[in-house]
Amino acid sequence: MKKLILICLFCLPLSAWAAIDTYEFKDEETRERFRQLTFELRCPKCQNQNLQDSNSPIAEDLRGEVYRMLQAGNDNTEIVDFMVARYGEFVLYRPPVNQMTYLLWYGPFGLALIGIVVIILVARRRKRVSESGEDLETHLTDAEEQRLKDILQDDESK
Repeated sequence: MKKLILICLFCLPLSAWAAIDTYEFKDEETRERFRQLTFELRCPKCQNQNLQDSNSPIAEDLRGEVYRMLQAGNDNTEIVDFMVARYGEFVLYRPPVNQMTYLLWYGPFGLALIGIVVIILVARRRKRVSESGEDLETHLTDAEEQRLKDILQDDESK
């Protein structure tokens, strides 16, 4: 019987013992604002998780801070501004478009445009070469062709 109890205890998932944040909200709108804010703000420690999904202690503290500010009556802009002032724009998943983030926002489009231009130029060049009937391998001078024949004959004689 003791073995059965021990096996059951070890088979339970460890997440069942994890601490779960429980917050009491005055209305459903505030609960939704909390979900939205914790989803849109990035955990400073985890770097690629939002506050809602992160289990780090700093994310737990920040969720508590967001909850406290919501209960104090702060609006979403004030809460986001507080987090940005404290942790920088890194805490935002969608940073604002400004001089510091132009490359971040428009860089991928610029690289895609450059790639398309390169593909078009290469395709045109290949089309022009194939239409002219030139073979890329026949661009040897007479001296180069003779040298190539001599090298090939030397290899065959060995």
